[in-house]
Amino acid sequence: MQRSLFAFTSCAVTILFSPAASAQLTAAQPDWSAVTAAMGRAGTLQPDGVMRFSFPRSDLNVTLDGVRLKPSFALGTWIAFKRLNSRDAMVMGDLVLTELEVPAVMSRLEESGWVMETALHNHLLGESPRVVYMHIHNDGDARLIATVIHGALALTGTPITAVNNPPASVPIELDTTTIKRILGYAGKVNDGVYQVSVPRHERIQMGPVEIPRSMGVSTAINFQPTGSGTAAITGDFVLTAGEVPKVISALRRNGIIVTALHNHMLVETPTLFFMHFWAKADVVKLATGLRVALDAMDRERAANK
Repeated sequence: MQRSLFAFTSCAVTILFSPAASAQLTAAQPDWSAVTAAMGRAGTLQPDGVMRFSFPRSDLNVTLDGVRLKPSFALGTWIAFKRLNSRDAMVMGDLVLTELEVPAVMSRLEESGWVMETALHNHLLGESPRVVYMHIHNDGDARLIATVIHGALALTGTPITAVNNPPASVPIELDTTTIKRILGYAGKVNDGVYQVSVPRHERIQMGPVEIPRSMGVSTAINFQPTGSGTAAITGDFVLTAGEVPKVISALRRNGIIVTALHNHMLVETPTLFFMHFWAKADVVKLATGLRVALDAMDRERAANK
């Protein structure tokens, strides 16, 4: 039987969590083997217990402002599973699609009854070819949800076969030490991109279940080197309503373009807004502007404590 996260009434949205779905696992190490088999490739277990699967769109050749975008920079489909019990999981993700791929993927998800779309929008402006992002979410049988998602991705050009021999890590042409010092947060190098994750301070809830940080509720900042001490940046700030105007102002004052502002989820508490951005300039200038925007968030948080 189909299990849906939401029941839509004429005036409200109600979350439907079964008692079994809201119960937390007592096992120290959940068994992800069935989900991994359904997804068709290994995932990565996150420190917060989430199993996360990545599907980089290495098949796409997308350029923006003279920069060919690396998959780890702005073209990475991801799916994250949080165990609710031995069978069920909360599942969220972000599918990177071409415009022509959207109808078939949406039809497959809708027909299944196991995965719902919570947002469909741009993250960038002026890229070629155009790319759109479909956010998905539901709770239920983890293996069945994984099977549906795998089937939807198979309708696209997304490489879904596991990579047996990933390329060796190579040094990145960026002063990551300076970036870390300016931002106040350390990042990691992933396929030639320096990725920084900044968690929010408060708990994010979906009904009775807390949404872990690795399920897309942390601010993401990506640096892709463009030579001679410059870089392109993109990502998204995860904001409450009161933070939105402050962060817009901070980014724009520092030459960083706001490319999108929207939701990714439907009934989270507190309500979150996702502000995407883009710029290409000197790395120190970019990091300094991003730090001003992060400080605007911190001041808002401090005021609400």
